Amino acid sequence: MAQPYAGELLGRFIAGSDWAAIPPALRQEGVRSILNHIGCALGVARDPAVLTPLGVMRGLSAAPTATVYGQGLKLDAMGAVFVNAIAGNLLDYDDTHLNTVIHPAAPVAPVCLALAEQRGLSGAQVLHAFLLGGEVECRIGNAVSPGHYARGWHITSTCGAFGAAAAAAKLLGLSATQCWHALGIASSQSAGTVENLPSAAKNVSVGNAARLGLFAALLAEAGYEAAPAAIEGPLGWARAMGDEPDVAAITEGLGTRWEIARTTYKPYPAGIVFHAVIDACLALRAARPVPPEAIAAVEVAGDALLLARGDRAVRNNRDARVSIHHSAALGLVLGRAGVAEFEQAAVDDPVLAAFRAKVTAKLDAGLPRGAARVTVRYADGSAAERVVTDPVGSEANPLSEAALDAKYRDNAALGGFAERAEAQIAAIRGLETAADIRPLMALLA
Repeated sequence: MAQPYAGELLGRFIAGSDWAAIPPALRQEGVRSILNHIGCALGVARDPAVLTPLGVMRGLSAAPTATVYGQGLKLDAMGAVFVNAIAGNLLDYDDTHLNTVIHPAAPVAPVCLALAEQRGLSGAQVLHAFLLGGEVECRIGNAVSPGHYARGWHITSTCGAFGAAAAAAKLLGLSATQCWHALGIASSQSAGTVENLPSAAKNVSVGNAARLGLFAALLAEAGYEAAPAAIEGPLGWARAMGDEPDVAAITEGLGTRWEIARTTYKPYPAGIVFHAVIDACLALRAARPVPPEAIAAVEVAGDALLLARGDRAVRNNRDARVSIHHSAALGLVLGRAGVAEFEQAAVDDPVLAAFRAKVTAKLDAGLPRGAARVTVRYADGSAAERVVTDPVGSEANPLSEAALDAKYRDNAALGGFAERAEAQIAAIRGLETAADIRPLMALLA
């Protein structure tokens, strides 16, 4: 008997999932993800990279039914999810699934919130759809990692289209077959390249993942169909965009083993693989606080992904967020790594620029993904070393609820929404029992 198609099994999983069977710990993880996502988005509400697409989409929008975070206006659902996904991902401060380096919430949460607002759905329905979308997104990412990313595909954007389609399909109440078709249609909407990471074009592809995933589900609802093996077929998405896919990574343990439960949250607005570098440098500075001139050289060792992402010249704030050299400079020179430390003023700081030149990167294939070893050589000839394998915010060393709330407050203040932060936090943390999502969306407006 022929094996079922990956999309077929995912379609059954999405349509057949029962909220009552979702474990309480996983429900709480959904709340944490959405809280983190909205806070990150509010922090950049006044950024030109958010306001520019907002202006473009206002000119294209149909009837306004969905709130754009922090903007005091609504767009149609596809316009709102596009802008909100961009905002959620812009600072590189959002959640991360380390095995794939997918940021699960940015393409998926805006779709859940927009559809629920439009249709008067409950917070529990939002959380359920969000968890299913994130699960689909991460499982498909597992199937093509690491070759997919290494080929230049921006995996949050490419796999995010599937996550958005899955979440929308659940909220639209699609049948298992329609969910299968929605994922197949999403496979033709999937795009985004790593070359664009230092520019806002990266964020456009994240916005498109949300927008086009929603579009795929709406087309499936209207009767559109897709090829049965659109994901894993000989000429399907996975083989076109990567190596031989691990189809079992998509389908095995659906509903019992949850990849979305492995989501991590960042204490620093930088790529997840740089957090161990920052933690190691902060620890070295705390153990021996010296002025920058007392340090002759710094060597940072890590796996191939760390070097591929972060051994780069730093020209702008986007480079800084994915730079080994800047991360080390912040930890050793400033002793802090908040949002301001990754902005253009810090990039242009002559002391930090001079220190970045002292930092070299080295491959150590024996270190796991997300780990780093930092060696500092001092001007007096002495040296010190620190290895970090589980940085703050990682799966083994997670951010506490209090730390997540504090991060939300900080981001809300950056965006100019400090006075609403406590009410927003309370509403998000009460999602599971909210009969209607619209009061939360009114707070976010």
